[in-house]
Amino acid sequence: MRRFFPFLDWLPKYNKEYFGKDIVAGLTVGIILIPQGMAYAMIAGLPPVYGLYASLFPVLVYAFLGTSRQIAVGPVAMDSLLVAAGLGTLAITGVENYILMALFLSFMVGLFQLSLGLLRMGFLVNFMSKPVISGFTSAAALIIIFSQLKHLLGADIANSNKFHILVINTFQNLSYTNIYDFGIGIAGILIIVSFKKWLKKFPAILVVVVLSTLVVYFFNLEAYDVQVVGKVPAGLPSFQLHNITWDKVTQIWPIALTLALLGYLEAISIGKAFEEKTKIETIDPNQELVALGSANMIGSFFQAYPVTSSFSRSAINFDAGAKSTVASVVSVLMVVLTLLFLTPLFYNLPKAALASIIMVSVFGLIDLSYPKYLWKQHKDEFSVLLLTFLMTLSVGIVQGILIGVLLALLLMVYRTSKPHFAVLGKIKESDYYKNVNRFGDEVEVRDDLLIVRFDSQLYFGNTAYFKSQLFKYIHAKGPTLRAVILNAEAINYIDASASNMLIQVIEDIHEMNIQFFIAGAIGPTRDIIFSSGIVNCLDKAYLFVKIKEAVDYFDDPKAIPRFREKVAYQNLGN
Repeated sequence: MRRFFPFLDWLPKYNKEYFGKDIVAGLTVGIILIPQGMAYAMIAGLPPVYGLYASLFPVLVYAFLGTSRQIAVGPVAMDSLLVAAGLGTLAITGVENYILMALFLSFMVGLFQLSLGLLRMGFLVNFMSKPVISGFTSAAALIIIFSQLKHLLGADIANSNKFHILVINTFQNLSYTNIYDFGIGIAGILIIVSFKKWLKKFPAILVVVVLSTLVVYFFNLEAYDVQVVGKVPAGLPSFQLHNITWDKVTQIWPIALTLALLGYLEAISIGKAFEEKTKIETIDPNQELVALGSANMIGSFFQAYPVTSSFSRSAINFDAGAKSTVASVVSVLMVVLTLLFLTPLFYNLPKAALASIIMVSVFGLIDLSYPKYLWKQHKDEFSVLLLTFLMTLSVGIVQGILIGVLLALLLMVYRTSKPHFAVLGKIKESDYYKNVNRFGDEVEVRDDLLIVRFDSQLYFGNTAYFKSQLFKYIHAKGPTLRAVILNAEAINYIDASASNMLIQVIEDIHEMNIQFFIAGAIGPTRDIIFSSGIVNCLDKAYLFVKIKEAVDYFDDPKAIPRFREKVAYQNLGN
């Protein structure tokens, strides 16, 4: 029960002193969540109230099933943009159909996450490398910022998930700027930025919401075409079943899978960051998938669009002293009270104010330090980041991240296809064997002996490279060469193709009247050497624990015991 319901683990140990801190944290996050949720719903192309709906049941479900005690779940800017980008590619007519598809998308996202969690496949998110995420996030942040200019300027600017089109549309409509909308938006940005600099603990977002609403109300700015949120439906969301059709599933599954993996990655990375600060490890990666999947699936039946962990609200939650997910329950209660009694207060809330909240929030997602680091240290990974960034800006949100993941995988395959291959020599007056190119005059190199090290697993993708490099060094030695020693310490796996290649290489080397030794193979690799038949073609079972033993045996076959028996060698340990 504790495995599937983590709250059963901490609730019996819950300290009464924690309750006060959780209430403060929950109230603080709730104050931010209400306007932020409404703002993020606008990014997703939904009416603002759906941001509040997404802050109810999903947050409650995660509070009971999640393993992180600090993260704050709910609507976030990145996922909201992905919702808009994904649904924008479909032929959806009418606001009602768009809303229904967004809710069905939440169900599909949850289904993917729950399935992956139950199948213990949380490791899949590891294929989304940091350069890809950094490039995608920075590009998406720019798209989000420019997508809010229509509210900031009060102009009718056509939306798009392509950056260059957004820029063109904005410049074409600059002349239609509403000075009142623009003034409210700029004032909101200045207030939030100023508070972040000088009054960090004060809820700047709440100040912007209250002041802008009062200004619009008392000066009747709606009469001057200032765009306001308007009537927000009162009451809690109703239960609603989905009309599931195969056509809907085929249309929506690619964006759902992307959202499922990206949302999980956001939640895990944020949760792990707080674990490092608290030094208390509670996160179970697969249970997090189950928790997020359940939150999205159940939330979808109560009119919630896809949610995940919010970095900004999680940071506020942590800084306010949250000790458990009780803080999230408090935030939910605030949203419930708002939906039941306070929705009329939001009628005069200007959309320009919400746009200013969004723009400042996502500006922090633009990362310049990491690309600078990659440019100096890892130019190949910088290329992946840059291409992901450019593809996301120009081609599309979903396509950008998919291309980025593909580029990262191709880079990984390229690296493993041509791994480091070193020729080793003995360090003078020692028993250590090191790379001759790195240690130069400090190593002794023999004409009758070639010692090589292959720093990767041996698999079908690098067998040709291994063979060509090995024979290149063999031919370079010339007729004086009498033995080859393969240092296999770094080889952690040998697949079937590589096993066949290695058997053929050993036979070819024997035909050249050259001996072949393997030294330093770890336990799993030794098992493959015996099970695949490689050991059968090694002359007199030339397997050694250390390079020195192989060299000593080559110099004098009687100097050390020979490990001819399979059992004797395996019993040496790992």
